[in-house]
Amino acid sequence: MAIMDIFFVLWQILTLNVQPVGDELDEETCERMEQRAEMLNREMTRLWQEVEEMSQEQWSPEQTNQEQSSFAWASLLLSALQHWQFWAVAGVLVLVFGLCRWLRKRSREPESEEESSDSDVEEEEHEDGNDDADDAGRFFEEQIEWPVQHLDRDIEIVRDLMEIFILVFQYLLSNTSFPVLEKAIEVGSAFEGWSPHEEDITYRLLVPLKAPRGHIFHLEPSPVWPARNFRIRVELVCTCEMEQPAGETRCFLHDPEEEQRRNEGPSILQDLCTDSYLDVQKTALYFQIFVRRFWRILPISARYRLIVLPSDRSCKFRLTQGQEKRILIELLFGVQEGNSDIFLSSQYAEAAYTPSTMWPESYAVAEINFFRHIASQAQPDSFHLRCLQLCARTLLGRNFSTHTLKTVVMHLLTIMPLSEWHRRHFLERLEDIMGYLQSCVEKRCLNHFFIGNDNVPEEIILPPELRMAEPLNLFQHLVQDPDAHENALVEFEELRHRLRILVLHGR
Repeated sequence: MAIMDIFFVLWQILTLNVQPVGDELDEETCERMEQRAEMLNREMTRLWQEVEEMSQEQWSPEQTNQEQSSFAWASLLLSALQHWQFWAVAGVLVLVFGLCRWLRKRSREPESEEESSDSDVEEEEHEDGNDDADDAGRFFEEQIEWPVQHLDRDIEIVRDLMEIFILVFQYLLSNTSFPVLEKAIEVGSAFEGWSPHEEDITYRLLVPLKAPRGHIFHLEPSPVWPARNFRIRVELVCTCEMEQPAGETRCFLHDPEEEQRRNEGPSILQDLCTDSYLDVQKTALYFQIFVRRFWRILPISARYRLIVLPSDRSCKFRLTQGQEKRILIELLFGVQEGNSDIFLSSQYAEAAYTPSTMWPESYAVAEINFFRHIASQAQPDSFHLRCLQLCARTLLGRNFSTHTLKTVVMHLLTIMPLSEWHRRHFLERLEDIMGYLQSCVEKRCLNHFFIGNDNVPEEIILPPELRMAEPLNLFQHLVQDPDAHENALVEFEELRHRLRILVLHGR
């Protein structure tokens, strides 16, 4: 379905040749964006009217809806044959995407079957000799009401949709001074393999932004440490002596015609910046408008309804199918720090107020790479994600977040042998997690996992200054506020009590 979606969208792009823009930035930009959006709507309305007319002429009323839909597709594709651009671009892309998708699925199926077979054999052998040791872990795995998740199916839908959105955006703005979008990176608990509650599952993806041709990003750190916030200054650079893409020989700085063309089209400096600094809110708003406008032309829109949700610093939307099925997706935007796993992200900072030109440092990519590294080293039936998921289900207080528990578990995973996270050690590891957290609360110190931590695996790529930095205390607020410390001690006891109830009763 993803390949057909790409096929269809590319045809409409190549024949309509329109550009999406936002509508709430300033009066001049708003007017320009609205005009472009209206043009898209008119063209789409005309296109579908033509398709309906052609369908009515060729098909009798007795024929089924499925046959009408098939003819509509055939009519669109027949019309597309008249455009050489379609064959030149769409044909190649369809073949590439189709081959990649086939290879990806082909490579995953044998691995999953082999891993399943090996796991079953190992589990049978282990159960024969250690039934008593596994009883506790098996009991909790069977009795505790884990969230019923259909992650694999939903993840495929999310991946297919993001491929289409990125492809459309790249094509439409490939010859403009707008940020270059790279492949979205899956981050967050849903992609890490755990989630405390099914209703809270949000599929988060970080979309890396690269400076467009003739521009450069300067990362300016905030003088306030340990906030690790940055501003991203956008500058024009001379491209006269640089190697240019095919057909591009002009320089924004030294060619008046090129500068005028840049000013007339979508521009990162005009549309997405405030005082030459990349603005998070303007960037998020632009993508919200883009998703809302182009959702209508995707065939998947016939099966799912899309609602863009309010968000100042991300593009968050919900897909719904019928009365029950829903998928929450959130797109964050980021600029990579060198070639590391650390990004400046559009997410909110820990401070109460985050200026729109402030981009906090994000460790989400490093975190998911860490859990993938652990998965490659641990036994197939390792229970570390189950432990994290179970502890996260008990959270209610303001002093302890899922990220706090994730930090505790990541520290323990590098301190304790991975062989000790087997199912038969389930209760012991829960006690270790609670014990580590209790010690941190009492000492008012929980060190950041990626800053100044010598135990971070070398496979995780960090900027040198983070590895050499002094450890960062995430519980610094407990040091500064005695009342907050007392509240944290009380909340910890409540957390431990809720965990015990959950373990004993399974809910």
